[in-house]
Amino acid sequence: MDLPKVLIIGQPFNNNTGGGITLTNLFKGWDKDKIAVACSGYLLLDNIDTEVCNTYYQLGYKEHKWLFPFSLFKRKYFSGLVTFDNSRFQDLTQPRSELRVNLIMKYFYPVLNYIGLYHCSSKIEISKEFCEWVDDFKPDVIYSQTTSRADNLFCISVQAYLKKPLIYHMMDDWPSIINETGLFKNYWYEKIDKEFRVLLDGSAVLMSISDEMAHEYKIRYHKTFITFHNAIDIEFWKKYQKLSYELNVNPTILYAGRIGLGIETSLELIARAIQQVNEELNISMKFILQTKEKPLWFENYECVVHKSFVEYNDLPKVFSESDFLLLPYDFSQKSIKYIRLSMPTKAPEYMVSGTPIIIFAPEVTAIVKYAEQLEWALVIKENDINVITSAIKQLIKDKELRQYFAQNAIKTAEKNHNSINVTSHFKKVISSLVYA
Repeated sequence: MDLPKVLIIGQPFNNNTGGGITLTNLFKGWDKDKIAVACSGYLLLDNIDTEVCNTYYQLGYKEHKWLFPFSLFKRKYFSGLVTFDNSRFQDLTQPRSELRVNLIMKYFYPVLNYIGLYHCSSKIEISKEFCEWVDDFKPDVIYSQTTSRADNLFCISVQAYLKKPLIYHMMDDWPSIINETGLFKNYWYEKIDKEFRVLLDGSAVLMSISDEMAHEYKIRYHKTFITFHNAIDIEFWKKYQKLSYELNVNPTILYAGRIGLGIETSLELIARAIQQVNEELNISMKFILQTKEKPLWFENYECVVHKSFVEYNDLPKVFSESDFLLLPYDFSQKSIKYIRLSMPTKAPEYMVSGTPIIIFAPEVTAIVKYAEQLEWALVIKENDINVITSAIKQLIKDKELRQYFAQNAIKTAEKNHNSINVTSHFKKVISSLVYA
């Protein structure tokens, strides 16, 4: 298939964010010289994956402009092409003051948001240099995962300049929480919603991360979305696929991923539940957190073990060696708004490992509905330590139940998330915009 040239806006290829991993897997097999990315400098920090794409235009000070006096607080990134070496994963982290970053995140942004200036304090414009670069690249299609007002308006401007078909792909329901606080929250919510609908109206194809999201957006925006979730290389992820469902002497529950909005509160409750299970069953189950940073509550629980991220190629082995894998979401209203329609990027990777999966999430979330429909995980829908404890004990005691969930998960991954089928469909959808 002769694939079109694609300009990707707002999301780099990487192996440490849901959007970056999904992007990498969906575009795998594309001609490398037919993909280019334009994104802000702060997104090009580390783990940039150059296997699929190594052409990046950094939207720096010539495009991303902060109004005075806010410009005094922001780092000045250069504008133009980013150069890579020959290694697959690139670390472009620049020296920075942690104190300065903490002050900006904890005080500067919240204050701007509260007084209603955050969404108008900066803008991203098309510069002369960007126009020269994009004219030279000559894209056939534009693909975007943007999640902010400035990025959305930039995406609209780029499409107006290039006059090419736009594909917009939603990862999370960010419009629901983009402005929940502040003196002008209603004003900004309505304004951003109106601008976002302009972006949707101008899109030739709309993509969602889950069927639940597609259904919701059909009602909310009166638009049809095609679902494209993370696709995986089945053969890569099944290299160490679990064959035995006997538990280790000291069983383990592994959570691998980020800690933050929508997750951390539930992680701590799981830790408390495991402590209780250990006491009631007189065992020494460990709760392994494979995360970038240790949570503040880490030392409060003897069962919790923190491990740093491992190399990407080692993940199939790590997942398969665990007794259980955890997919948690928080139960707060803000968290539910954000994650209700999302689908964890790691879910298909967990599925094909053959390790039984535990989902701890609100009943209204897409992940719970998906798991219950096809019975590929033990689902805990109540935010209650006793319910969690009882469910974990049930899974510990019932080997047949563990195997039942695991085998269903493998079948689901092979049927719905096989990269061979998913990426083929993805290519056809994009190519149809150019070669119809």
